[in-house]
Amino acid sequence: MGKYLTEFIGTFFLVLTICCSVVGGADPAPLAIGSALMVMIYAGGHVSGGHYNPAVTLAVIMRGRCSVAEAVPYMISQVTGGVLAALAAKFLLPAAKVLAITPIDLSTTIPQALLAELLYTFALAYVVLNVATAKANANNSFYGLAIGFTVLAGAFSVGSISGGAFNPAVGVGLTVMGISPLANIWVYLVADFAGGVAAAMAFSFINPTDK
Repeated sequence: MGKYLTEFIGTFFLVLTICCSVVGGADPAPLAIGSALMVMIYAGGHVSGGHYNPAVTLAVIMRGRCSVAEAVPYMISQVTGGVLAALAAKFLLPAAKVLAITPIDLSTTIPQALLAELLYTFALAYVVLNVATAKANANNSFYGLAIGFTVLAGAFSVGSISGGAFNPAVGVGLTVMGISPLANIWVYLVADFAGGVAAAMAFSFINPTDK
């Protein structure tokens, strides 16, 4: 149960930071987001692995470091954390400010958004697999920094194209918050899970003896 609570807490604070910093106009928001992910990974990595992302959990399943039976409650905890974080952000911020958000419009940029989400979710899951599961990097102290900075780089690079979720739980949170319309959610689900799958395949191909 401790693993699932850790995944819930980490995802909650990641999504809360995203929703509050974006709606609140934090400058630069990507720095807050990458930092939140980094510290939550350092806080909970030793308990649950610090996935905080269903696409990362899928990559870890394919890597052989997480069973399907364990992954299902992981993903439920992550999505629940994302939803409750979005609701908390709505409560914390003035209603007028939340209503004044201009929702992310992907209607004319779906191919670009799909590619942006896929590429940086791939990068995120690939970094996670290498710094947090590879035998050569066992017991390192930089894993949280590397993972957090991957999201930071992605948010700066393609956040204006896709919203910079790189995480299905974040996509759900953005939808609940009203930052992204419901019509967009399939982009985050399809592209992000595909990125996780591609990262696991790439890791296995590059590291065939790391079982």
